[in-house]
Amino acid sequence: MADILRIATSDWATNSFFPALAAEELGFFRAEGIDARVEPLQPGEKAMAELKAGALAFVAHAAHLALTAFPQWQGARCVVRLSHGTPWLLVLRPGLAATKGDVRVIRGLRIGAAPLPALSLRRLLRDAGLDDEQDVTIRPVPGGDAPDASYGLLAANALEAGIVDGFWANALGAEIAVRRGIGEVVMDVRRGLGPSAARDFTFVALIATERMIAAEPDRVAAAVRGIVKAQRALRADPSVATAIGRRRFPPDAAEAIATLVARDKDFYDPVISPEAVVAMNDFARSVGLLGAAVPYEQVVDPRFAPLWKETP
Repeated sequence: MADILRIATSDWATNSFFPALAAEELGFFRAEGIDARVEPLQPGEKAMAELKAGALAFVAHAAHLALTAFPQWQGARCVVRLSHGTPWLLVLRPGLAATKGDVRVIRGLRIGAAPLPALSLRRLLRDAGLDDEQDVTIRPVPGGDAPDASYGLLAANALEAGIVDGFWANALGAEIAVRRGIGEVVMDVRRGLGPSAARDFTFVALIATERMIAAEPDRVAAAVRGIVKAQRALRADPSVATAIGRRRFPPDAAEAIATLVARDKDFYDPVISPEAVVAMNDFARSVGLLGAAVPYEQVVDPRFAPLWKETP
């Protein structure tokens, strides 16, 4: 492994993956003795493939997407949670939603969503008795496959341009759409606006290969400690996110990120519970990403669990 630990995130300007970027920008990785750099890399399956090939040290991602490169969770483990809950929101043009929290309002509409995150929206549609292929048009938004894409921002732009009627993307994209007056939040399952079962379809985690964990456990532990300290700092003072955003994000995202961090600070919980893993794997099985059920220890490396509760 090179001296620099590369950490890829497949959705750049977002609140859910933000603790990884904050750990770099606030100096917590450096304080733990590692030089870790966070960078964008779309799409998610490409990031996971590069992790498997050894080109990356970690991927910060919705955890179930690791299964695109590591079938049955063979070869990879989650080492810390960055944020909990399904991170995508449903946003529509104002006036389209008769009933908020009901996915059936998108019947007949054009919805922008990245292919793999869209699996959760398709599951919601099927649970509601709709045909996710015939009753709704779900398609990627323009530019969303660029390596450095910020999908939520692109989705908001597509909504403003009339290319889509709504989108299923991160909360930062939703916030931008609301601020511009072009969209309203129809579903946010993390907060109970939508089916409760969808709240834990996935969670955002730092993922490492078993090979990396075996070869450099101290550096993995240092990365985990850096994330935990960044989460603690963000919960204590969300305003620190603004300076980070101004250095690393487009201007509109930079000015919105602290608001999102303040709103989401209770989601910045490093603990990965067995219940969260069961819920995620049940979802992964339902959409064809996972075959048979797997035990907690095949998804999460429990050796890092004591670091999740480490005091400053």
